[in-house]
Amino acid sequence: MPIRSAILMSRGGNAWSSEVENISATGVLARRPEGWSGQIGDRYVLDMLIGDTLDIHVEARLARITDDQLGFAYERIPEDREAMLWNLLGDYADRLEPYSAG
Repeated sequence: MPIRSAILMSRGGNAWSSEVENISATGVLARRPEGWSGQIGDRYVLDMLIGDTLDIHVEARLARITDDQLGFAYERIPEDREAMLWNLLGDYADRLEPYSAG
C-alpha cells in the first residue's frame, strides 16, 4: 500500500527519522535517511505515525538496501498494534476491490 507517513527507525543507541513509502502485511519500505548506517539482517524498532492518531510500533529486520530506500521485514508486531495494521491494510484493500456478498 503506497503511503506517506513519518517513521522513526531505532537500533541500539542510534535513531533516524524518515518517511514510509509503502507498507504491507509483511514489511515496510522507507526512504533512506541521510547519515544512516546499517547492514542487511540488522534488527530495528520502527515507529510509524500514520495520520493524527495511528502509531504502529513493530520490530523488523533490514531486508533490502538501495541508494534511496530501506526495506524492512516484520519480526514482531505487538498484539495491541496488530489490529491497527490489519485495519489500515484492509481499508486500503477494500478501496481497491470493494467487497460484495453475492
